[in-house]
Amino acid sequence: MFWSDWAITLTLLTPLLGAIAIALIPKRAEENAKPVALVVSVIGFALSLGILAGYDFDAAGLQFEVNVPWIDAVGANYHIGIDGISLPLFVLSYLLTFLCSVYAYHHIEEPGKPKAFLSLMLLLQTGMAGTFIAFDLLLFFVFWEVVLVPMYFMIGVWGGPRREYAAVKFFLYTLFGSVFMLVAFLALRFTAGTFDMVELAEMGQAGAFTLTFQRVAFLGIFLGFAIKVPMWPFHTWLPDAHTEAPTVGSVLLAGILLKMGTYGFVRIAIPILPEGAMDFAPIVGVLSVIAIIYGALCCMAQTDLKRLIAFSSVGHMGFVMLGIATLTPVGINAAIFGMIAHGVITGMLFFVVGSMKERYHTRDIAEIGGGALQVMPKMAVIFTYVSIASLGLPGLAGFPGEFGALLSAFQPAPGLEAAGFLTFYRVLMVLAAFGTVLTAGYFLYMLQRINMGSAPQRWLSAGLKDVSVIEWGTWMPLLAMTLLLGVLPFLVWGITTPDVNSLMSFFSA
Repeated sequence: MFWSDWAITLTLLTPLLGAIAIALIPKRAEENAKPVALVVSVIGFALSLGILAGYDFDAAGLQFEVNVPWIDAVGANYHIGIDGISLPLFVLSYLLTFLCSVYAYHHIEEPGKPKAFLSLMLLLQTGMAGTFIAFDLLLFFVFWEVVLVPMYFMIGVWGGPRREYAAVKFFLYTLFGSVFMLVAFLALRFTAGTFDMVELAEMGQAGAFTLTFQRVAFLGIFLGFAIKVPMWPFHTWLPDAHTEAPTVGSVLLAGILLKMGTYGFVRIAIPILPEGAMDFAPIVGVLSVIAIIYGALCCMAQTDLKRLIAFSSVGHMGFVMLGIATLTPVGINAAIFGMIAHGVITGMLFFVVGSMKERYHTRDIAEIGGGALQVMPKMAVIFTYVSIASLGLPGLAGFPGEFGALLSAFQPAPGLEAAGFLTFYRVLMVLAAFGTVLTAGYFLYMLQRINMGSAPQRWLSAGLKDVSVIEWGTWMPLLAMTLLLGVLPFLVWGITTPDVNSLMSFFSA
């Protein structure tokens, strides 16, 4: 009974207590932070697998739920739980943190300081995981804001030459969106009398909020989530943050942080403000397709390998948002699958690019000069494998989500079709499909410039090391998942479908 009621709280507290324990390590014993962080991340990941094992996949609705008073003065509760929508993202956050702990055992960028770095990483994990299980708007907002500080310092202290600029830009953009989101949350609280997301969704779908209120509140929430995704034109913080962040920061930023925005649309904006979502859906669809094409064109122009991968996230998250914009079960399922696939694939790409930078001491594509298959054949093969997964090759994890998003755009929600948007969405589908061609183009061009040809003499004589044992241990779970999710997409859709169908029943009527 105790495990059933408090399992998620125990899992959530694990990285937080680990961060506190590492912060208390004396400076003279700072290297001890690495084994402590590794043990804590192993325990957290094991607990998340315990939740996965105990989850009833045939049932819709919250499981492992806890709902107790928290701040009585404002009517906020400690209401947490997990369902099929949040479970894959929750487990992925623990997996990636565990893998980052393994990687950090081997390598932490200058100035080192493993105690500070790893405590920030575990604090970041607490905020990320908490966002996916909170079912009280105020509690959700607390976890949402918790991630800002550790990511700011991870970029600002351990980042590249322009780290201060990138860190401040990331912080200000996200904080700007959070202001509008908080105002919308407060408006919901004063209108409905509760912060509870389950109750608010029931009220929203029962017509308790006026259309004008829904439009205004949706706009505020949209700004907060759109910046985090990030959607075009709010994306400009992302390439700078990714380019300057340390490898672990980039992996967690791409793998989990961006999903907080898309998850927020699915969990909060759409079910609580369904009529507002219906009005904004075509706009979201247009911005998504712009992001797909714009992101691909920007990738073709990049000279920095890491910045190219960063811009690719703009396009991939565009496919996720296109699926959400259709307001269909197919689209939402595709969006959630796209979130997981992007976290696995792009997280892996940033791991590989970080290892390449460590060996080449540059990310400039022209400086690398090609020939990676000559000097580091295993690394180059892995890079090729993950890149073709990212471009959406059938049979690998990048394909099902993108295909599902395109399929859902062909037949959007009945309300959108009745409003005359059927042809409009099919045009968006064709444009997004063209974006997949551009995506294949820039990835293949990148592989040609990095892997193919003869390596410059300086790299042939440098004795560059191929994939290390630590790197194999870090990467194998993600490499395996890239194949498994492509061949067996029901591993995700089998979890998400019951709750997605329940969530989207309002739009299917």
